[in-house]
Amino acid sequence: MSALDSSRLRRLARPAGAPLAAPSAAAGPAEPGERCELCGEPLPPEHGHVVDVAGRSLLCACRACVLLLDRRGAGGGHFRLVPQRRVALEDFRLDEAGWDALGIPVGLAFFFHATPAGRVVAFYPAPMGATESALPLHAWDDLVHANPVLAGLEPDVEALLVNRMRGAREHWIVPIDECYRLVALIRTTWRGFGGGPEVREAIARFFDDLREEAKC
Repeated sequence: MSALDSSRLRRLARPAGAPLAAPSAAAGPAEPGERCELCGEPLPPEHGHVVDVAGRSLLCACRACVLLLDRRGAGGGHFRLVPQRRVALEDFRLDEAGWDALGIPVGLAFFFHATPAGRVVAFYPAPMGATESALPLHAWDDLVHANPVLAGLEPDVEALLVNRMRGAREHWIVPIDECYRLVALIRTTWRGFGGGPEVREAIARFFDDLREEAKC
């Protein structure tokens, strides 16, 4: 995975026109001098992420804080540890009519339950960051009814990631930080009006990496 420093990813993955809701660092090696955003200890090369539920932000966490928050009931509902599972949903049921009903204007989007909003929210990557799209009434419920696996998504920290770009039909359960990593990749590689070949290659590499990680 690519490693982006905290301040840079805050700028890159920020939803356009919305409060900061992006991760403070990519899921990769820590930059020199980077510290845990919970306790202030230096971060190891590989580190976890924690969602600040109320602030809708993602924080870098050292191993000690990750272990602490991995206990049932830890965090008091304010912090939630981002899990690591990456699952390709091979038999996912979503036809063209179902996709149109979700009202997403592009072929790439992620969906997760946001506790502060009290509902499932949808975002799609765009040149200026992650853009929120209002889900029509019952659209998500219909999708869960067709795909009961979605009922097991952990609120705030796991997402359904859908890729329908250039004929693809991929559906994944991924950690929320992976979604914002994709947002940052698109924002940094977008060129001109249509994005250009560089952004398409970046998206393809992202999903290639996701498939490899899912095998581990």
